[in-house]
Amino acid sequence: MADLSDTCDPPDFSIMSGRKDFLSQPAPENYVAGLGRGATGFTTRSDLGPAREGPSEDQIKEALAKRAAQLGAAPPTAYGAPEKKDHDDDDEDRYQDPDNEVGLFANGSYDRDDDEADRIFQEVDEKIDKRRRARREAREQKEREEYERNNPKIQQQFADLKRALGSLTDEEWANIPEVGDLTGKNRRTKQQQRQRFYAVPDSVIAGARDSTQFETSVSEDGAQTNGGATEVVDGTMTNFADIGAARDKVLRVRLDQAAQGSGTESVSGTSTNIDPKGYLTSLSKSEIKASEIPVGDVKRARVLLESVIKTNPKHGPGWIAAARLEEFAGKIVAARNVIARGCENCPKNEDVWLESIRLNENHNAKIIAANAIMNNDRSVRLWIEAMKLETGVREKKRVLRRALDAVPQSVAIWKEAVNLEEDPADARLLLAKATEIIPLAVELWLALARLETPENAQLVLNKARKAVPTSHEIWIAAARLQEQLGASGMVLKVMERAVKSLAKESAMLKREEWIAEAEKCEEEGAVLTCGAIIRETLGWSLDEDDDRKKVWMDDAKASIGRGKYETARSIYAYALRVFPTRKSIWLAAADLERNHGTKEALWQLLEKAVEACPQSSVLWMQLAKEKWQVGEFHEARLVLARAFNQNPNNEDIWLAAVKLEADNNQTDQVRDLLSTARREAGTDRVWIKSVAFERQLGNTDAALDFVNQGLQLYPKAAKLWMMKGQIYESMSMLPQAREAYSAGTRACPQSVPLWLLASRLDEKEGKVVKARSVLDRARLAVPKNGQLWTESVRLERRAGNMTAANQKMAQALQEVPDSGLLWTEKIWHLEPRTQRKPRSLEAIKKVETDPILFVTVARIFWGERRLDKALGWFQRALVLDSDNGDVWAWYYKFLLQHGTEEKREEVVSKCVLNEPKHGEVWQSVAKDPRNAGKSIEEILKIAVERLE
Repeated sequence: MADLSDTCDPPDFSIMSGRKDFLSQPAPENYVAGLGRGATGFTTRSDLGPAREGPSEDQIKEALAKRAAQLGAAPPTAYGAPEKKDHDDDDEDRYQDPDNEVGLFANGSYDRDDDEADRIFQEVDEKIDKRRRARREAREQKEREEYERNNPKIQQQFADLKRALGSLTDEEWANIPEVGDLTGKNRRTKQQQRQRFYAVPDSVIAGARDSTQFETSVSEDGAQTNGGATEVVDGTMTNFADIGAARDKVLRVRLDQAAQGSGTESVSGTSTNIDPKGYLTSLSKSEIKASEIPVGDVKRARVLLESVIKTNPKHGPGWIAAARLEEFAGKIVAARNVIARGCENCPKNEDVWLESIRLNENHNAKIIAANAIMNNDRSVRLWIEAMKLETGVREKKRVLRRALDAVPQSVAIWKEAVNLEEDPADARLLLAKATEIIPLAVELWLALARLETPENAQLVLNKARKAVPTSHEIWIAAARLQEQLGASGMVLKVMERAVKSLAKESAMLKREEWIAEAEKCEEEGAVLTCGAIIRETLGWSLDEDDDRKKVWMDDAKASIGRGKYETARSIYAYALRVFPTRKSIWLAAADLERNHGTKEALWQLLEKAVEACPQSSVLWMQLAKEKWQVGEFHEARLVLARAFNQNPNNEDIWLAAVKLEADNNQTDQVRDLLSTARREAGTDRVWIKSVAFERQLGNTDAALDFVNQGLQLYPKAAKLWMMKGQIYESMSMLPQAREAYSAGTRACPQSVPLWLLASRLDEKEGKVVKARSVLDRARLAVPKNGQLWTESVRLERRAGNMTAANQKMAQALQEVPDSGLLWTEKIWHLEPRTQRKPRSLEAIKKVETDPILFVTVARIFWGERRLDKALGWFQRALVLDSDNGDVWAWYYKFLLQHGTEEKREEVVSKCVLNEPKHGEVWQSVAKDPRNAGKSIEEILKIAVERLE
């Protein structure tokens, strides 16, 4: 056998071993070319960072220092080892900002004491800030108003001039020159700039040429054409307007056909195969007509949503939005197909399945719900939706049992199962099982307690309280249960224990939330529980430093505004336990009983009030008045006698006794009381009452004698001067009346009614100039008074001098812009009818809270026959100021024309209850001696007749 080594080449071990040569081998892991030479890589534009991170600066320093140590040389300065610092040098960190505690206490531990200290400091800061907040806000508001008053806007400075522009005629307005440089050179330049020249198109020239020609010819299609209106039909010109109109017409016809539904017959060759059932469903569900669908917007939205679901097919909201877009466009079948694809791509998204169930009918929806539950057997919403798809009670129960097997911790499913049970015993069994499985579900415990007997309900609530010690609902339910059992004393004990337990568990509600719970109990008829909640929780989180009285009064008013009177009554009772001597709280509580309580409750409350505040004459008089109004005159006298014992020589009580006897027509008794009052409690009010009583009886001489005696004692009593002048006027002694008014204005220059009476006396005698002079002096003595300015305007208007009246009004609005009386005079007497509404809008912006102005707005709407708006503005005026009798008179006059008998009676009763005392017309009627002794209802009807 021949030797193979002589004839064969030596073997290639690289091929045999499968290894590549050196240059063909891959680089080792973490290999960086040139790293041994000190290269650290480079960065290209496509890189987000360095190609390879090289050695750090510390590593380079360490290597160079080591190399220098081997060579016995000093390390390089650029990368040398850091020099040792002298320990004697001061550390600069030692002198850092002391407010910056990061470095000072960085190594310290933050324990519970530090947290409590921080919390205490924060509470102290908040309390100090709350104490100073009201004063700070008031000061800032005052500074802001002062700044706005000293630096008015340009619009406010020219407001009167802008109002005066309303009197310009069209001719005067047209003659106003344009603003600008009107010199000769500039005027010619601007005129040349305004002149523009354009080349006339050939079509205009051709049209002008053919307009005078007339010829008749027959076109190729057989239509007759006139020479002057012949259209070019050879195709050289295209009328795009006609094409657009034709396209719009065709589109409109097609959309109308689509909107007509399945009853429209389709033309052969143009109809498409559609699902009649789905099409009808889409029409029934579509809220927008097909002709109203914005086609362009739908197409754009469809493109966007298709992009969304293609780029992220697992995004469930994208599929839902795409399906609803198709539903909006009226394509219900396309919507179902889209949402079906969404269910395939998002099988774990319950929202997608719910949308698919909604878009499909009952049979298909059940199949979809079954598939959805197979993919999401823990979804409570899907189980409940599947239950709602069933029609029979047994089928619903079957679904809910399977749901409870899958999701036994769901409160919603247990509630649905309980609601399906008709037998209370079965419902109790279900709830007992539910509370075992879900012991923290408060609503299940409460539902079980409601179904049990009172004895068992107490046991259930005790178990619930142990299972959920932080639930306030369980404690309230326990208190209500005691109220149902008639144990009123236990209600307070239960709520007291509730507050202690919840505070221990740090589960105490806020004070406002407890008030809401009390109102809820009142709404459901648990009055004792409501009172117990308020009594135990109203003072929670309030310290003695807080203005508790104001806070509680605001809470009571808010409850009254919501119609929760028992809650407000409980709040007042708690506040009176804390502040038993505060008269304002007693008056507010009495007002609540007067408006929303019984007479007996009001009497009991006032009896407690006079015992707690025996020095308050107001409370004594209210109690006497309540007794007198129901006809118990003897009881009222006894109350006033008790008041005399507690408050001897109190003028209010003297005058109340005088009024009581005067209303009973006890003239001699009234004179004796007034005589005693003048001796023992001689004040100006007693003398005024004496004069008024004699005037009512017609004893003018006695009244004048009392006036003179009173003025000797009280020369600064403005009412005595007014009554003296009025007595002389009633006796037709005008010079003496003028002298009385003149002396009164000298003695009491700040009395506005005195100035008005003096001016009207001169005007009555025809001395307009003198009356004008009196008003000028009055405005100097009492500046910025709306009544005086209004009387000045009225004086000029009654004299027929409308120009002067307008000038006076402009001056008045500049000086007193917030007078509703002035604006009313301007709107009704100085503005044309068409300008009343815009002027009233301007007035409302200036004066936001004036009842007379609100009445003016209501009268404007009344004149326009917009009765609902007028009624609303009248009611706003009454809410704003129920003490203004003119508002009641206008409202009653409105109801005489446009109201029902019941509404008129209601207004009269409310007016009697409020007892208005102010108003121009009202006071002129009520204080007339001829109307003495008349009731408020009679005064109201007289005032209605005097309204203008």
